[in-house]
Amino acid sequence: MPDWLLVGASLVAFLALGVAFAAILRRASQVVAETRDDERFRRAVGDLAARIDATLGRVVVQVDQVRRHLVPAEAVTDELTSASAAMAEYLAEAAALAGPAHVAEIRDSLVEELARAGRALEMVHHGCELLAVVRGGSRELEAQTAIKRGYLNALHAREALGRHADDLAAGRSTDQRHWLSRRSPS
Repeated sequence: MPDWLLVGASLVAFLALGVAFAAILRRASQVVAETRDDERFRRAVGDLAARIDATLGRVVVQVDQVRRHLVPAEAVTDELTSASAAMAEYLAEAAALAGPAHVAEIRDSLVEELARAGRALEMVHHGCELLAVVRGGSRELEAQTAIKRGYLNALHAREALGRHADDLAAGRSTDQRHWLSRRSPS
């Protein structure tokens, strides 16, 4: 075999190995970038979930005290106003979360629950305003009903938000989500 053919074959083999190595290196860098993005997303979701839980936790405790007539309704209106503003900020932050494509539906559920929590706080705020102005009669009953319904909706939204945040932080797809029942989803 002539020397130039041997050199040419070696050069072609070297180029083929170089191209293969470049392709493997490119794919490995893509995997590392995806992993880094997923981890950044999980940290963002965990941080958001902790702030949401803290805000709703404080408000739910105070509203429960109003519901049980332990504190006057006027005592929680400022906290309700700031919590409603915080829910609006959290809603915008959750809607802007950029993560893996397979968690988009769960992120949308998180956004829906944040909107639900905001509406629940508005309902409680309405009930507290009514209760502060009116004593007795059907308007007081309306106020107490609004407070109770808002309280329960806020409580349920808090629980659902926790589940959705756990699903998002774990990177679970819609098929892998945890359900309230022990049965597997079908």
